[in-house]
Amino acid sequence: MSDQSPPPGWTPRDPDSPDERQPPRAQQPANPPGPGKKPRRKRTGWRRLVPTWRMVLGGVLLLVLLLVGALVAGYLLVDIPPANAAATAQSNVYLYSDGSQLARDGEVNRVNVPLSQIPRTVQEAVLAAEDRDFYSERAVDPKAMLRAAWNTATGKGTQSGSTITQQYVKNYYLGQEQTIKRKVNEFFIAIKLGREKSKNYILEGYLNTSYFGRNAYGIQAASQAYYGKDVGKLTTAEGAYLATLLNSPSAFDVVSHPQSRDRALARWNYVLDGMVKKNWLPAAERAATRFPEPGKVRPAAGLSGQRGYLVEAIKDYIAEHKILDEKTLAEGGYRITTTIDKRRQNAFVEAVDAQLVGKLDPEARKADRLVRAGGVSIDPATGKVVAMYGGIDYTRQYVNNATRHDYQVASTFKPFVFAAAVETDSRTQDGRRITPNTIYNGDNKRRVVGTRIPYAPENEGQVSYGNITVNTATDLSVNAVFAQMVVDVGTAKVKKTAVDLGIPENTPNFVQGPAMALGTLQASVLDMTQAYATLADHGRRTPYTFLEKITKEDDTIGLPDRTPTQAISREAADTTTSMLVSVVDNGTGTAALAAGHPAAGKTGTGELDRSAWFAAYTPDLVTVVSMMGQDPDTGTLQSLYGALGEARIGGGGYPARIWASYTKTALEGTDPVDFDLELQPGAAQPPPSPSFEPFPPEETPEEPFPSRPGRPTRPTRPDPNGGQDNGGQDNGGRTNGGQNQGGQTNGGQNNGGQTQGGQTNGGPTEGTQGGTTTGTQGGTTQGTDAEAGADAGAAGRRPPSAFLE
Repeated sequence: MSDQSPPPGWTPRDPDSPDERQPPRAQQPANPPGPGKKPRRKRTGWRRLVPTWRMVLGGVLLLVLLLVGALVAGYLLVDIPPANAAATAQSNVYLYSDGSQLARDGEVNRVNVPLSQIPRTVQEAVLAAEDRDFYSERAVDPKAMLRAAWNTATGKGTQSGSTITQQYVKNYYLGQEQTIKRKVNEFFIAIKLGREKSKNYILEGYLNTSYFGRNAYGIQAASQAYYGKDVGKLTTAEGAYLATLLNSPSAFDVVSHPQSRDRALARWNYVLDGMVKKNWLPAAERAATRFPEPGKVRPAAGLSGQRGYLVEAIKDYIAEHKILDEKTLAEGGYRITTTIDKRRQNAFVEAVDAQLVGKLDPEARKADRLVRAGGVSIDPATGKVVAMYGGIDYTRQYVNNATRHDYQVASTFKPFVFAAAVETDSRTQDGRRITPNTIYNGDNKRRVVGTRIPYAPENEGQVSYGNITVNTATDLSVNAVFAQMVVDVGTAKVKKTAVDLGIPENTPNFVQGPAMALGTLQASVLDMTQAYATLADHGRRTPYTFLEKITKEDDTIGLPDRTPTQAISREAADTTTSMLVSVVDNGTGTAALAAGHPAAGKTGTGELDRSAWFAAYTPDLVTVVSMMGQDPDTGTLQSLYGALGEARIGGGGYPARIWASYTKTALEGTDPVDFDLELQPGAAQPPPSPSFEPFPPEETPEEPFPSRPGRPTRPTRPDPNGGQDNGGQDNGGRTNGGQNQGGQTNGGQNNGGQTQGGQTNGGPTEGTQGGTTTGTQGGTTQGTDAEAGADAGAAGRRPPSAFLE
């Protein structure tokens, strides 16, 4: 049969040519999709960079395999090592700045006991404090480790995710260093130990290797150190306190660190509450449990005198600045070169002994039993602590009076108020810039205006001064003036300035309000020395340090950065210094003149005379001295009334004399150096005679300013020997005994009334009435008062010395 003819219009196809209706072979898909399937699109552009789910799954599986392999390898390769050096820890050696030995912190106190000798409730207290699920959990808790790492990374505080097993491994087999290698080893050893040893074995080891403070390793040594008994006789309350110490051994010692008592009690309650939650302690017994006061610290004989105070202060500095943690330092073997200058340290001790301790007679005067003293000396240019006096003897009085935080700083805080005023360009309620020459009302119990908090402070001796300059108010430490000034400046600004100067923000009782101007906060002597060192160095703050260098074998431990910062302006610091120079020359601190060097300082007397302060500095050395009253048996704070046979103890008396004696020796061989000051505008000018509007009616003080300030009015309680009406009213007797105005403000002090003002050179031409006639009696009779450093000669204005700080 022949082929059918093509339809009309059909073009004949050459059988040897390709079919134009079929796509080229190269354009046809290699694997055409089956029926019902869509063709797969090729990934182009940025999509090629995104991994597919198959790739992700494969990567995860590979990672898991690698992790499992690493765990298996780590478990097989890491063996349980022998006990580390901490089991037989070494001593640390402390050196003076010249390299001579200061102290050695003693041998390690450790006694191991079997778990059977440790009361069950004591074991449970430790578990409640450190690892409540110890008996039911694995040797490591990855979830807790991740949670601790997250909390640390997010700023919720450094936390431990370690189980008791891990802590035991760290204590006994490894060390306290914070390295990745140590943590990895700890992880694998803890797993292996948990598989090979019983829970009781691990708990026993943990209790025998943990550090409890007071150089005590293990629960038995701790029981003796804190309660003077064997561990088998511990009560539940005592066991809970020892368990509390595991968190922070030294900080929670309520005897050596009384300022941490509230934190320690909170932790102790946490332990007991945890025991109740785990049904280890009946709720009724918990409610009846009272805090068991630990016994006194019994330091090693090698830490007698000042050595113990210095060693403990240095240890605290190392721990607080995270140079080494407490447990690592306790392992020993460190050579610690300190900043303590041996000559100046001895000079400080000699000054306290000569000016204070040698005059105490506890048998004749009961109040002398209460007397304590503390002091710190800092080089302001370097921030180095060159000397520190902690107490009469570390083996007799274990609390360091230089670092404790339970006494008010009193009027030594007032310079910070003025520094804040200059720093912030503050003004009075009626718009006058605050300078040393600004007029304030200094009347006793004058109501502070401009604040909703009712406050009308008493002046020392309840003396009313009328209108006086800020400079004079600083000389005489007039409470009414500074209580008003702190409101004028703003309490928040004053607190910020104090913190910038060096006062820790978490200082106890650092509360914003009018009363803060009078020094109600409880800063330590060390803190106050840091703040005054910032003023001395023209507002530049260099963080203090006790350390020159720390080494262990061939390793040198890094120390924190102490780059100086400009805390407040030079103008604010120097203007404050200029007023504090006047306090030493003319005010309550004239006893400091015996040092023979230009000085600036401030006196202070705490509430109920429980403390007396003198904070002062030369251009080269800053030293703060404080006397404190404390019952040696109960530890309660006591007034110093009657101590050393005196009715009152003030900062211008014994503290200022100690300061002068120490400073004279410490700077022996150096020439006196004057202060190089850059003052705020108007600070050096004589006080103006401003006219100003009274306060608004709603803020009218009880005794408003008169329309014309004029000369200050008489005090309400004048000194009967102080010169009465004309004996030194405004500025007389400051330098040359009433040169220009006849013995105004302070005529009749050491240099203004006794020697020159009213006796020999008491203003012959213009100062006859104020200096010669009346200044003699005020200066000679009352001018040597120990309380205020010859402060009774301001006739007609100046109160008796017993009324001043």
